[in-house]
Amino acid sequence: MKLVGVLLLVSLCLSSCFLQFTMADPTTVVAPTPSSCDSKCEVRCGSAGMKDRCMRYCGICCQECSCVPSGTYGNKSECPCYRDKLSSKGTPKCP
Repeated sequence: MKLVGVLLLVSLCLSSCFLQFTMADPTTVVAPTPSSCDSKCEVRCGSAGMKDRCMRYCGICCQECSCVPSGTYGNKSECPCYRDKLSSKGTPKCP
């Protein structure tokens, strides 16, 4: 009887270890899909003079930062990663 209790206890401990490995980490950020970035960048670049360039850089920033600020200009405080990305010349990379 003691042997059955010990085996049950050991199996419960082992199964809880495996359960932890298979559960998803809630802090993991899921990257946006390209289509969601496209739709967000369409709004962001809606009134841009050079829309193709705006869309290209907005798409890059959206994929890397997982967010795009609302509106067509400004509001960059909504997405600090987007706001802080700089080009090689030190100018803001994201439109």
